[in-house]
Amino acid sequence: MIGGTEKNLPNGTHLRGDINVLLVGDPSCGKSQMLRFVMNIAPLAVSTTGRGSSGVGLTAAMIRDPATREFALEAGAMVLADRGVICIDE
Repeated sequence: MIGGTEKNLPNGTHLRGDINVLLVGDPSCGKSQMLRFVMNIAPLAVSTTGRGSSGVGLTAAMIRDPATREFALEAGAMVLADRGVICIDE
């Protein structure tokens, strides 16, 4: 896999070195097939759809346990794909 280099600067700033890619194109150009290929070769990959995930659903969600009525945080797709690849298809 490819990626940037993490850096810790002398002033305490941490640069993650992540690479973000946005695929845009006409229908039937193979964008979804490319995402499936990345999902197959990446050691850690999470797939989601744009319809199935809101901004909150990508990061975390507050849920209430029906049995105990207590609140808990549920990890979203971006949290589950930490140090890996997240593929968001339409």
